[in-house]
Amino acid sequence: MKAKRGFTLVEILIVVVILGILAAIVIPQFTEASTEAKTNSLMSDLQTVRSQIQLYKVQHSDDFPGSGTASFADSLTGYTDSAGAAWVEGTSTGTKYGPYLERIPNNPFTGVNTVDVDGTQGDASNGWYFNSSTGEFTADDTAGHAAL
Repeated sequence: MKAKRGFTLVEILIVVVILGILAAIVIPQFTEASTEAKTNSLMSDLQTVRSQIQLYKVQHSDDFPGSGTASFADSLTGYTDSAGAAWVEGTSTGTKYGPYLERIPNNPFTGVNTVDVDGTQGDASNGWYFNSSTGEFTADDTAGHAAL
């Protein structure tokens, strides 16, 4: 008589249980790595935008972006004159400054790149929050990243 070859039901169940245990150990580590990567990206974006705000302030007589006729985003991503007005080639006079950023970065936690100027901080309605009187630039989300 020929012996049957194959796995028994018990052996298959043991393998499935072992794979389940390994998955339960590994999956949370990927989640933590994803959150850590988003936090690092957020901190890098904050550092970049804050340094460009300071450069704008130095070149515009200690005024923050958005204090002239150009909006906050237009002040950082476009050309401005020393008074903070949008620079129009051929019609503007004086020194041309900028652009300081190619674009306002997306907040990695909200996926939005809009800036709430002097609005409600921490309501997650925008990607970023900017206080035009203090120059504070933070993340605008409900996860507590405003402290970074």
